[in-house]
Amino acid sequence: MNGPTSTQRFTHPDGSPVRAVVVDDEQNLTELLHMALTNEGWAVETATNGQEAMNRIREFDPDVVVLDVMMPAVDGLEVLRRLRASGNDVPVLFLTAKDGVDDRIDAITAGGDDYVTKPFHLREVVARVRGMARRYIGATNDDRPLTVGDLTLNERSYQVERGGAPVQLTAKEFELLRYLMQNPGQVLTRAQILENVWSYDFGGKSGVVEIYISYLRRKIDALGPPLIHTVRSVGYAIRDHPS
Repeated sequence: MNGPTSTQRFTHPDGSPVRAVVVDDEQNLTELLHMALTNEGWAVETATNGQEAMNRIREFDPDVVVLDVMMPAVDGLEVLRRLRASGNDVPVLFLTAKDGVDDRIDAITAGGDDYVTKPFHLREVVARVRGMARRYIGATNDDRPLTVGDLTLNERSYQVERGGAPVQLTAKEFELLRYLMQNPGQVLTRAQILENVWSYDFGGKSGVVEIYISYLRRKIDALGPPLIHTVRSVGYAIRDHPS
């Protein structure tokens, strides 16, 4: 594993540090990641099992979580399911020794936002976590919302509304919707969506894009005429007209 390199630090808009919780039953890994993220200027808490992780996340209210999948008793997937069931949409980066396509699908469909396999390069993990934090805290200075028809998405406040009604999205649903709305009317292929929303390739066989498109449709198209359209054998587009 490679060591961290110095980088430009960032904080919350009010100047407070980014908060992270690191969870792994291997103490040397939690200490390593704690050191690396602390060097970023972040406030970091650690946990070594699933129940402890739930307690830390509830008490610390982190901006991002680094979560080991394989832990005794309560594993990482169960921790994430409980978080999402409780309405907690904190972005989660999974760490795991498993690298099969099915394992990746399980992690993402459980509500995870990214996935790194062990052994990993420390700089890669820090870069991915930093990128997640930038996206979800709101590093942009542009307060103008993205708009398609009566649907609006504010990247800074992390709010989505349709026809004035709030739409509650998970972190990954928000990122997918943002990518669609950044390209209104354009047909985006599954490969483009995987690359830009999940940052790695599932080989086009996982169905994860279809799963998350269906999640968005249940929440957004239920509030009015369909906005998310399927272009058969190509991909998806968001627009306020059917063709």
